[in-house]
Amino acid sequence: MLSSDIGIDLGTASVLVYIKGKGVVLKEPSVVAFDRDLNKIKAIGEEARLMLGRTPGNIVAVRPLRAGVISDYTVTEKMLKYFLQKAVGKRRFRGRRVSVCVPSGVTEVEKKAVEDATLQAGAKEVAIIEEPIAAAIGAGIDIARPCGNMVVDIGGGTTDIAVISLGGTVVSTSIKIAGDDFDEAIVRYMKKKNSLLIGERTAEDIKIRIGSAYRRPESISIDVKGRNLVSGLPKTISVTSEETEEALRETTSQIVEAVHSVLEKTPPELAADIAERGIVLTGGGSLLYGLEELIEEKTGIPTMTAEDPMTAVAIGTGRYVEFLSGKRD
Repeated sequence: MLSSDIGIDLGTASVLVYIKGKGVVLKEPSVVAFDRDLNKIKAIGEEARLMLGRTPGNIVAVRPLRAGVISDYTVTEKMLKYFLQKAVGKRRFRGRRVSVCVPSGVTEVEKKAVEDATLQAGAKEVAIIEEPIAAAIGAGIDIARPCGNMVVDIGGGTTDIAVISLGGTVVSTSIKIAGDDFDEAIVRYMKKKNSLLIGERTAEDIKIRIGSAYRRPESISIDVKGRNLVSGLPKTISVTSEETEEALRETTSQIVEAVHSVLEKTPPELAADIAERGIVLTGGGSLLYGLEELIEEKTGIPTMTAEDPMTAVAIGTGRYVEFLSGKRD
């Protein structure tokens, strides 16, 4: 039997491919540029992302996954095929076992759609894994031990929160609030407070450079270009990190509330383990400045971010099958 040497983190914002022995070999945005007139795909991945908000009428840049779930089956299948062939090579990919991770709240029907799309892309066998378990393995947590570990995986479309013990999920929740919502909150804030219309990419840039979930020791600011909603003309304004904290307050507090609700449902022995071991953050959204401090302040539990939060899920997805075969031996 061929080993499952390929793990795929099928995310709303990006797709990562992990190959055993090589690590993460591909990380590209899950964006597809589609020509509506010719009914043909123009570009996939980074090339398509650069087209977001900049395409003529007949070309649309779409994200075939919404909140970690397939919203456009055909496009997802083509995107998967493209990424897998790019990562592994056309001839070497066929007949391989692939493990794919999905958010913990997805239905059986949604899991089946992911499995079918991966098989259609050329895989021989598919293992579906829940995101928090993959994130925990990727963050270096030994999930097989009988003690409680709490993982908060903040992706592009969903935040998955789970308490894991003995290789399984004890309590979990998945909320459709994550990195993309941080961007949208910044867009809304700029519109409301500064009457400035900015695009998704600009909002993401603000979030990465000065976005804050917690007050910084000293304020930092950047210049932002957009369209003035009053005059209709291009305008540049200065935005501070305090303003981003205000813009993101509602969204970040929803994540904190979800963490709180999972802790409330956690059995006391496991809750004691978590209080001692701390909460681990993974996923691209966890890179937002001050998120650790915010969760720690609101829960009273030490919180830390995994060493490489962006790739933790992809690495964990690839290693999950090794974990399974270890259980069988």
